[in-house]
Amino acid sequence: MRTIMWIVWPSFLAAGLLSGVVFALVEPADISIFGYIPVSIEWVYAGGFFLFWVMAAFSSMLSLFMVNTRGNNRLFGNDEEL
Repeated sequence: MRTIMWIVWPSFLAAGLLSGVVFALVEPADISIFGYIPVSIEWVYAGGFFLFWVMAAFSSMLSLFMVNTRGNNRLFGNDEEL
């Protein structure tokens, strides 16, 4: 469980920060999917946040995988080994 929290919590904070920065610069009302399909502002905020969260979680997972403290690359193995 500790390993999962090492991945999820920093990526959640990074997604919150990144979505704040991106949506301060981009107006969600101007975004339309496939040219002519308008999307509500709430869906753009939520979709952007979850997209940023998945990207940051993937980055955190790769970083944790590359730590390789004892010569093994088992990511979800024994928590005491990390």
